[in-house]
Amino acid sequence: MHDMQDNIRDFIAQRRFAVIGASDKTHKYGYQIFKSLSERRYEVYPVNPRITELEGVRCYASIADIPVKVDVADFVIPPRETQRVLEDCRKLGIKRIWLQPGSESDAAIYFCQKNNMKVVYGVCVMLQ
Repeated sequence: MHDMQDNIRDFIAQRRFAVIGASDKTHKYGYQIFKSLSERRYEVYPVNPRITELEGVRCYASIADIPVKVDVADFVIPPRETQRVLEDCRKLGIKRIWLQPGSESDAAIYFCQKNNMKVVYGVCVMLQ
């Protein structure tokens, strides 16, 4: 758990977060996480192919479409979709992966570890 705390501190110290699975439905975690990070003055890049903007912020169809390299990819999608996006993160050189509760799987965690990506899971970013 020590590594996890170090990772959380490192991740929270970053500036640019992609929220994969950002939502325009206010009751969903994908919206609440986007809002929480925005209010804490992070640069937040929402990712969801079904919406074009969120609270006036441009929404991207995929993490590869974001015009800057993000520091942290925060996942709020089902585990079956997580694997595909992790591949994109690996190709883009994104090394900090935050798997929100419900988006993680053993395979996703192993993928991160095997590919030298720092991973946080089982912890919600809003509680940090």
